[in-house]
Amino acid sequence: MLMMKNVFCRIDLSSFITGTTEHTWQPTTSAETNLPSYWLNWRFFVCAIFIVTSLFLSSFLVWRYEGLIKRKAGDQREPIGVVYDDETWNTCVARIHPNWLLGFRVFGFVVLLGLISGNAMADGASIFIFYTQWTFILVTIYFGLGALVSIHRFKSGENCLNGISTDDEELGSYGPPLNGNVFKSSNGQGRHVRSTREVASTLGYIHQILFQTCAGAVLLTDGVFWFIIYPFLTSKDFSLDFFIVVMHSVNAVFLLGETFLNSQRFPLFRISYFVEWTGVFVLFQWIVHACVSFWWPYPFLDLSSPYAPLLYAAVGLMHLPCFGIFVLIVKLKYICLSKCFSEEPYSNS
Repeated sequence: MLMMKNVFCRIDLSSFITGTTEHTWQPTTSAETNLPSYWLNWRFFVCAIFIVTSLFLSSFLVWRYEGLIKRKAGDQREPIGVVYDDETWNTCVARIHPNWLLGFRVFGFVVLLGLISGNAMADGASIFIFYTQWTFILVTIYFGLGALVSIHRFKSGENCLNGISTDDEELGSYGPPLNGNVFKSSNGQGRHVRSTREVASTLGYIHQILFQTCAGAVLLTDGVFWFIIYPFLTSKDFSLDFFIVVMHSVNAVFLLGETFLNSQRFPLFRISYFVEWTGVFVLFQWIVHACVSFWWPYPFLDLSSPYAPLLYAAVGLMHLPCFGIFVLIVKLKYICLSKCFSEEPYSNS
């Protein structure tokens, strides 16, 4: 009986924090989604062609550029898909110790895991039908994996020098923690450094892929919610509560903090993973709604609307500015670092 009482107390507390279900958004079902007539029409086929084409093009870009692709003889250019081991655990500025990034990742993982767990306990497993929760879980996994990578480097006892061997005629032996292979001296002239860097493991590549997928997905979820969904919903349909706010804000805050600290690059072709992540979510929604008739988590996913193809295309095209904004953030970060820390090595994404 005491255990049951404690459970009910926790339920009451979560209800107090998140509000009652009467004040949360519950979309209505516009049509029976598990009937053949819902799917066998031109709207679905147009949307299906759009989704399948996007997934095919994304897969092609991954196949074409990911990893260490074969280069022609004499081509000394660095493959755009390469990921170096030090990029997964090191910071973007030499004077910031990698342990600060380790601590931030551990803290971020604990907070994010606690928030998504609390959201699930408060509102039930039905929250995982939303793209927001999918993305929040992905960000949590990224921080957990990043923490493991940083902890592994910390336990190895090799500090920042492992995986980087640099020979500089003026500085002697030095271990730069960043991607760049050029030091800026006080007179503004670059001193080229010959470096040999260890390529990241499969886990390192997964870590990099998660980083860029999370970047686009977080901007998409938070942007769509705050600038499209929320402004057009009245207080009668929807009211903000604790978990709705944090699910659409905290993930972006932690990801931006991670971006400002880490030394990871941001090649454009990895927008493919972002597109594939959204494509998998849409396919999941289609399969579930074809089997069971219930409301769509987002109105623009409803295939009964004559504007469904336009809505799908509009949301699909939003991937470009969402990913592009984060590319701009990363580039501005390195531009600022190159000016503020002109005598330290800095990374070029």
